[in-house]
Amino acid sequence: MFRMTRETDGSNRVCTRYARLTRLRQTVGEVRLINARDNTREVEAAITAGFTLNDGMLLHLGGRYYHGAQCLNRLALLSSRSTLFNRLTYAIFKSPTASRLFYPALRTGRNLLLRLLGRRRLGS
Repeated sequence: MFRMTRETDGSNRVCTRYARLTRLRQTVGEVRLINARDNTREVEAAITAGFTLNDGMLLHLGGRYYHGAQCLNRLALLSSRSTLFNRLTYAIFKSPTASRLFYPALRTGRNLLLRLLGRRRLGS
């Protein structure tokens, strides 16, 4: 299983922190964070499948892709409920409808933070 975000592994604090907070390793085992700025097989496969990685987070699980709000929903369902953060995100994002409603605001906030930190969009 892998989860792709626009930047990970320390280059984006939001993605790295979210990955740690969800504690996916406790519930699903191995999780690989992929830096979408690296030209890896996984990034190329996602682009070939038609995903624009600037438009949102991406999860590849069981041969299927989950993008944007679907990814947020799936991650909430997979994450541990061992902390207050995880219980809250589960309560909110277990619903596909709530995920669709809240995801654009979360993505906008993340994009604003990236801009403030001087990070460029992919392909820029």
